[in-house]
Amino acid sequence: MKKLNYFLALTTVLFVISSCEPSLKVTSDYDKEVNFSQYKTFRMVQLDQQHQTISQLNQQRIINAVINEMKKKGFIETADNPDLHVNAIIILQDKKSVTANTNYYGYGGYYRPYGWGGAGMSSSHTTYDVQNYKDGSLIIDVVDARTQKLLWEGIGNKEIDKPASDPDKAIAEAVASIMANFPPGLAKKK
Repeated sequence: MKKLNYFLALTTVLFVISSCEPSLKVTSDYDKEVNFSQYKTFRMVQLDQQHQTISQLNQQRIINAVINEMKKKGFIETADNPDLHVNAIIILQDKKSVTANTNYYGYGGYYRPYGWGGAGMSSSHTTYDVQNYKDGSLIIDVVDARTQKLLWEGIGNKEIDKPASDPDKAIAEAVASIMANFPPGLAKKK
């Protein structure tokens, strides 16, 4: 049962985020010295399956979503001498959230009727709530194929609490959100 729960949690990486959910945190960074208009072609670098913790179906969904976004932006996919290499990396981490709530009960005290100036009687009870969850990140790197220099990086991060009901849609929306600012020049013109 534990193995099944772990598998379900991992499959939710598509999850890594759905752009319609406000909990998706997207950041991007790029080399400001680069003229992105010089790049016309790309090749998707296959996900490193030895280090990935998601199913092959979700890996393929991510690859397809990235390829579709690159094509929407006018780039041409090619296996022969591409200008850019595009890579997607998934990182899942087990996280724990702990909250404490303390209730005070009592009477008296410094300004209450039966304890003016005294301590009065009181008691307290503290409860702790521990919540385990997955923290998922999808990182998309765009690298100059000739120099192997990182040109642009987009990161989507989200706490994952359940599998996506429609993984195809969730992954496509997440990738679109992450790549919204790529390439920097094109993104500003829109």
